[in-house]
Amino acid sequence: MKDDEADEPLLLNDPERLKALAHPMRRRMLTHLNVHGPATSTTLAELLGAKTGTTSYHLRQLEKYGFIEEIPERSSGRERWWRRARIPRDIRLPTPGELPPEERKTLEEFHRVGFEEDRALVERFPAAFKADPGWARGSRAMARMTKEELDRFYEEYIALLLKHGHPADEAPPDARPLYVRFFTLPADED
Repeated sequence: MKDDEADEPLLLNDPERLKALAHPMRRRMLTHLNVHGPATSTTLAELLGAKTGTTSYHLRQLEKYGFIEEIPERSSGRERWWRRARIPRDIRLPTPGELPPEERKTLEEFHRVGFEEDRALVERFPAAFKADPGWARGSRAMARMTKEELDRFYEEYIALLLKHGHPADEAPPDARPLYVRFFTLPADED
């Protein structure tokens, strides 16, 4: 991917690519590669409590859809090293109406798995804040916006994230990987 394409939004509207990211094991593998850098299927199997054949299969699926790539200069024989592929940092999901009815379950599963991860992060937050409040930040708010204002707010949020965040290979030495989450939902539908 060219550098000028790195921050162009990627609409993840291919149901097969979306399905590849809707699997919990694959998401954990991607997170590990993103946070800790390159790994082998054996390393990932040990870390995730899985069999090497299982991690190899999931790595091949992630490679097939362009989310990871082999590091040929580091691989030898049967040992293959993998890294996160350079993909846009701004990945957008389709709305249910943008997918055929038979593919909407995949989008639902993608969200379900993602929010399970988010719940685990929320549970970790108090301990992380206590340990190092300079790195664990939180914000909660109630705001009233029109749909157009929310659209602008979201685009400005993404722009800030891209401005202040760095791809792993361009991060300053003192940069740390951070989980950043953003979501809104109507408060009057409780």
